[in-house]
Amino acid sequence: MTTPNIIELDHVSKRFTKELDIAERTARMLGSSVEPQTVHAVDGVSFGVRRGEVMGLVGESGCGKSTLGRMVAGLLKPTDGRILFRGRDVAELDGDAARDAALKIQMVFQDPMSSLNPRLRVRDIVGEAPRVHRIAPRREVAGYVEDILEQVGLDPTTGKRYPHQFSGGQRARVGIARALAVKPDFIVCDESVAALDVSIQAQILNLFVRLREEFDLTYLFISHDLGVVEHISDRIAVMYLGRLVELGEAEDLLKRPNHPYTQALVSEIPTFETQKKIYAGIKGEIPSPLRPPPGCHFHPRCPHAHERCRIEVPALREVAPGRLSACHLNDEAAARRPEKAHA
Repeated sequence: MTTPNIIELDHVSKRFTKELDIAERTARMLGSSVEPQTVHAVDGVSFGVRRGEVMGLVGESGCGKSTLGRMVAGLLKPTDGRILFRGRDVAELDGDAARDAALKIQMVFQDPMSSLNPRLRVRDIVGEAPRVHRIAPRREVAGYVEDILEQVGLDPTTGKRYPHQFSGGQRARVGIARALAVKPDFIVCDESVAALDVSIQAQILNLFVRLREEFDLTYLFISHDLGVVEHISDRIAVMYLGRLVELGEAEDLLKRPNHPYTQALVSEIPTFETQKKIYAGIKGEIPSPLRPPPGCHFHPRCPHAHERCRIEVPALREVAPGRLSACHLNDEAAARRPEKAHA
């Protein structure tokens, strides 16, 4: 029996439009062709996250993965599409239902130094939401915060310190403690280990794994590093310039990547077996989200691109059980199979 989705994205898009200022509007009245600028950050993304799993979300910087994470966490509203939490459209929730969704979906940010209030002590940062939302009785908040700090590997006595008095790894743990303090079911981890040393990254990843088991948590784990996502994810979704290009079970996707972009990402993961390998990276620059290319967004950098790729947007289709990919090459391969079987 398939585990139900706790979060489901249904054709979610996000556009940011910079309206014309007074000078630009005046220039336009005088005949200039200046137009408002629109960034196509997320473009029609659909997928679900099953309860209890870790869904990795990877892609290059600027692909829209952080914007997608902020929409899931309720920090941004989608321009189009729906985000469902336990089967209900988050945008239609109100009252206690909206409050419950806001508490049950939390986010751990990339840079804890900028996301933690420098004027508050850690005990107040972690304890503020439990106190306001009455998750813990007022008299028991101090003890509750100490327990949470201990759960994330911090000495409870350090709660009297300020964020700048902690190391980067310790601040990351404070960010996790703040999210954990409201008893969430779903946590969006936005590049949560990107700014840490490799040894500290491993410690924080192990912490995420332990907390998942102890508190029955579900994660959307966002990272540009496919090697990091490999160690924690059950499934992996790959984004490129606002679109989902491939999704599948982590082990299978890394062993047999289907989409040319995923293939390029996987080929650049360092391993002990690849001796004397030259890492060239993906050729070309990621296009601007202000003017994304027509057809398949990846076609200007794809070694297999042909005319159809430049015109038609590839649909995200199932290419194997549990594996989705958005590439015209799959359609052509499927069309050739009957001919081979007949021969």
